[in-house]
Amino acid sequence: MIARTYSATLVGVNATEVEIESHDGGGNPKMLIVGLPDASVKESRERVTAAIQSSGFLMNDGVTTVNLAPADLKKEGPGFDLPIAISLIAHRARIPIPMLGDTAMIGELALNGELRPVRGLLAIALEARARGRRRLLVPKRAAAEASVVAGIDIIGVANLREAVDYLKGDLELAPEPCRAAEFFAAASHYDIDFNDVKGQGDAKRAIEVAVAGGHNILMIGPPGTGKSMIAKRIATIMPAMSEEEAIETTKIHSAAGLLTESCAFVGTRPFRSPHHTISDAGLLGGGSNPGPGEVSLTHNGVLFLDELPEFRRSTLEVLRQPLEDGRVTISRAVGTMTFPAQFMLVAAMNPCPCGFYGDLKRECRCSPSMIQKYRQRISGPLLDRIDLHVEVPLVEYKALASNDGGETSQGIRERVEAARGMQRERFAKQNGVHTNSSMTPRLIKKHCELDAGSSAQLEQAMSHMNFSARAHDRILKVARTLADLSGSTAITENHIFEAIGYRTLDRNFWT
Repeated sequence: MIARTYSATLVGVNATEVEIESHDGGGNPKMLIVGLPDASVKESRERVTAAIQSSGFLMNDGVTTVNLAPADLKKEGPGFDLPIAISLIAHRARIPIPMLGDTAMIGELALNGELRPVRGLLAIALEARARGRRRLLVPKRAAAEASVVAGIDIIGVANLREAVDYLKGDLELAPEPCRAAEFFAAASHYDIDFNDVKGQGDAKRAIEVAVAGGHNILMIGPPGTGKSMIAKRIATIMPAMSEEEAIETTKIHSAAGLLTESCAFVGTRPFRSPHHTISDAGLLGGGSNPGPGEVSLTHNGVLFLDELPEFRRSTLEVLRQPLEDGRVTISRAVGTMTFPAQFMLVAAMNPCPCGFYGDLKRECRCSPSMIQKYRQRISGPLLDRIDLHVEVPLVEYKALASNDGGETSQGIRERVEAARGMQRERFAKQNGVHTNSSMTPRLIKKHCELDAGSSAQLEQAMSHMNFSARAHDRILKVARTLADLSGSTAITENHIFEAIGYRTLDRNFWT
């Protein structure tokens, strides 16, 4: 007799179903686990044995083989404890469990039989539903995380004995209600607002343009001018996440193990600000069994890189693929994995090593060669991928002392959503293109037509300022966004002029 249970393992941020089989043989008592288990799965032998005995179940002697299929897929993590234990109890203890065929399960066992949460429950619930399982058994403490998935019963169990009694039909447990809408409503608010920022009208305007078109932006200014403060509030003026986007974002955070009992759902757009000492793998993702990096944890949100020149050049260069493609592909011996990485890049830097170059009130102590070396840490190709460059100067005392911080995030967001609405209509038939920043050369040619005056102005700028071909396309994309914000169907000279103004710190001006 062979007993089968069903679980799942994470592959990147998604899950793949795993079938657990157990079989008894003769000989001295021993348990063998096969099917490419990692160390934590192999150690489940001791946890499972102790938990079964602590829960009051008797075990037959002999060699037990536990197979995790498919055998060519690497299994990792302690989440297989519960399905292995249930399989052994169903087979070795000769306890009939009729519901195993349409039930998936996941959970780590303590030695006394209690169940502990594991990462990736949301992805596992989605996989179980896709496989046609009617219910998913999860640790009771983490049932809320999986309850956002509709179409499958999420059963929270506290310990192994409770799980067995439920599966046998001796105990009734009510499924967790689908709480996606409830979590989404409770989590979709911000504690900060754009009217907290005093002054900086030009920077706020540039941020509005960047968000409206999904453009990347670089803020340059001396220390203490509010660059970080502005960046933290960018998410508050972005269009609210849809429920589908929220579930997708939550799945990534769940796979990374970042969700807690008190925070089991991501309802607002992520804001991530990694330190400049981060490694390539930490930013992009990686590991022996690759997991998501900062660019994927920022999916549908804002990635803020403060002190941009302080990052290692190699680390910054790995951003080029996700900025262009909206996804990250990592190849390892275990296979190739792709992670979503559609984010808005917001960077900040000082104008020089001391931070006071161009400041009218404080003296810069850097030599021209020091300034040039500092700014050359950012490569031209990466700078070309940043659509807007804006200066953030010191704020005057009158603005700081004023009680009026300016427009609220809600007011700015209304204009952003109106511009995004025009873009949704424009790109309704284009797969993978949702904002102006994602336009292909063919779409730029179609939607960014210029009149004679605008074309002449752009030609003059290209000739005198030595912009690259990529910068030319970025200018047209930003001009299209400026036209959308003004409600215009045509790009005018004023739009081109303002868009060119956001490229004044391009690479050719720095050397």
